[in-house]
Amino acid sequence: MTREFSMRRAVLAVLMLALLGGFATPAAAAPSSGYNDWSCHPSAAHPRPVVLIHGLGGNGQGNWAYHGPRLADAGYCTFSFTYGQQFPGAPGGTRPVKESAQEVGAFIDEVLAATGADRADLVGHSEGGFLSLYVPKVAGYAPRVGTVVALAPPTHGTTVSGLVTVGQLLGGQEFIDLLTEGVMCYACGDLVVGGEAVAELTDGPIAQQGVDYTIIATRYDTIVTPTSTSFVDEAGVDNQYVQDSCASDPVGHVGIAFDPTVTQLLTNALDPSTAVDVRCGFGPPF
Repeated sequence: MTREFSMRRAVLAVLMLALLGGFATPAAAAPSSGYNDWSCHPSAAHPRPVVLIHGLGGNGQGNWAYHGPRLADAGYCTFSFTYGQQFPGAPGGTRPVKESAQEVGAFIDEVLAATGADRADLVGHSEGGFLSLYVPKVAGYAPRVGTVVALAPPTHGTTVSGLVTVGQLLGGQEFIDLLTEGVMCYACGDLVVGGEAVAELTDGPIAQQGVDYTIIATRYDTIVTPTSTSFVDEAGVDNQYVQDSCASDPVGHVGIAFDPTVTQLLTNALDPSTAVDVRCGFGPPF
C-alpha cells in the first residue's frame, strides 16, 4: 500500500467519522411516564399514536429524551425504539435504509396493535426524518400513516458541508466502499447525494395521498446541507425553518431534537386545529 493511498484512506475515514458523529445524539435518563407507555390508549382529541424515529448513530431513548415526554404530556400516546443496529448495544441507524425501514414498519404495526388505532403519526429526526418520508412511500405504509413531521431530514441527500463532495473527488468508488464496509455505516452511503435510498425516495412524488406532511429544518444545519435539501416542493407539504418562527434561535442539526421552540412546532403540526403562537426558545447550536 503506497503512502499516498494510505493518506487518502485516512482522510476518507476522518470524513466518515465526521458524518457518523454529526448525526449521533447523546444518551439521556429514562423517559417520563406516559412516554413509551404500552397501556396508553389514544384520546378523542389525539386519536393517533405518535412513533418517534431517531437519527443516524443515535437511539430511541437519547434522541427523544426531550420531545418524547413533552408530546406525552400534551396528551399523545408516544413511542420510540432503536432501529438499524449492527449488533445489540451498537449505535442505531447504521444498517441499510431499506432494512431499517422494515424495522420501522414492524414497529408501527406493533404500536397500532397495542393502541387499537388505524393510523399512526410519524415524527423523525435526521435519518429518522428521512425514514418518516421513505416508509409511507417506498415501504408502502401510507395507509397506516396520518401525519409526518420530519426534522432536518436529508431528503435529497446531504453533502455534509461539502465533505461528501470532497470524499467523492478523492476516493470515487473507494469512498462509497468506505461509507459502507469501512466504518460499517451502510446508511451513510444511502443518505448522501447520489445514495441509493435517496434515489428511491426522490423517484417521483414523495408526498403520498392521505398523509399530511410538515418538514422543519434549521438554517444553521451543518450536517444536512444545503439546508434546503430537507424540503419537499410538492403540494400539501408545509416546509419551514425554525427561524421562520423564531429568527434568533441558533439551533443546529443535533440540537433540533432538544429545542423548546421545535416542541411547539411539532404539536402545531400534529394538530393544526389547536395550533398556538410559538413562544421562542433556544436550542443547542450544534
